[in-house]
Amino acid sequence: MKIEEACVGCIINQSVRVADAIHANAALKEELTSSVESMSKSFSFAHTPPEIASDVYAVMARIAKKHDLYDEVKKLSTAKALSFVPLLKEKLSQSDNKLLTATKIAVAGNVIDLAAQVEFDLEAELSKIFGTAFAYNDFALLQAQLQNAKSIVLLGDNVGEHIFDFIFMQTLQELYPNASYAYFVRGTPIINDVTMQEAKEAGFESICELVDSGVNTPGFTYNRANMHAQELFDAADLVISKGMGNYECLTPSHKTNICFLLKVKCSVVAGSLGKNIGDIVCKMV
Repeated sequence: MKIEEACVGCIINQSVRVADAIHANAALKEELTSSVESMSKSFSFAHTPPEIASDVYAVMARIAKKHDLYDEVKKLSTAKALSFVPLLKEKLSQSDNKLLTATKIAVAGNVIDLAAQVEFDLEAELSKIFGTAFAYNDFALLQAQLQNAKSIVLLGDNVGEHIFDFIFMQTLQELYPNASYAYFVRGTPIINDVTMQEAKEAGFESICELVDSGVNTPGFTYNRANMHAQELFDAADLVISKGMGNYECLTPSHKTNICFLLKVKCSVVAGSLGKNIGDIVCKMV
């Protein structure tokens, strides 16, 4: 997906969120927002929103003299997500369709998105997610793909959400134990996306291959990925892509057998999918 006019204002607004997250004083906040506004005048509409965001966040990080702009927020997001783990495990243990329940858990975690046009409350989402139908419902196709897949790649998205991904991955391995599994993370801190640090802390190395994709974008930009990540991506029988950033980067993609799991949180992605903001999506391509 290439950026649209609506994306420009959204990216500019993210500079205000960054300033608030790092407790910037008035002068630093003005420098951050004015710099992004200036950059926005030359955004290339040949690029995806995550590609534009990578440039913008690199500039903001330099101005703020801070490598990981959202380090404090990511720790809070992880702690909040972890507080729901007992409830989620209980839901799974009582479920008569563990795959569907685990998939809903994975999508519920996708509300933790600091770059979204619209924000959702995690606790509120969890209270209703299990009774909410997929607006774009390819769940049966996902299930069929899982039954035959020998190699599965899960593309991570945001911190906090990765705790929900861990539960999802464990469930997949329980239901489909003969497949190999890999979890992809970003190559460098970008917005609140999951990196090796948070994935290791969550324990992913103990359950699957943990892959630093090498990308510096808040989404899996294939041509920015390292060779190992590209090879695993290309060889996978099934790629499960979490969140809007990965959707934006992989629409279109040279690869088939990708399942997009996400909650729609902006008008541009809603238009692309033909759905509404707030809908949950399970789409196979």
